[in-house]
Amino acid sequence: MEILHSLMLAVHLLTAVSIVVLVLLQQGKGADMGAAFGTGSAGSVFGAAGSANFLSRSTAVAATVFFATSVALTYYGAKAPSASGGVMQGVTTSEPAKKDAAAPDKAPAAGAPAEPKQDVPK
Repeated sequence: MEILHSLMLAVHLLTAVSIVVLVLLQQGKGADMGAAFGTGSAGSVFGAAGSANFLSRSTAVAATVFFATSVALTYYGAKAPSASGGVMQGVTTSEPAKKDAAAPDKAPAAGAPAEPKQDVPK
């Protein structure tokens, strides 16, 4: 099932990139981005008006595939069990940890006099 999810995600990403490219290739009202790539000429592969229809239909198909993969990925994500890999996994205590009374503090308290050092003969 993980392979299907990865494949669908790859199709989703490729479709998103293709939508961006197809939209940029289309002729706009003011900015002729499509003409920069040669799609505005009458002698093109698709003809004078054929490229506009082809790009519009290709964009519509890509948008439909993008929508379908979005819905499928959402459905798959809702059905998949949620496995948390967090650092707090399995911790269920709600009260703070208590200090162990058996182990005395080694550090002197603030303001307490330090123990005198013993001179060791050499």
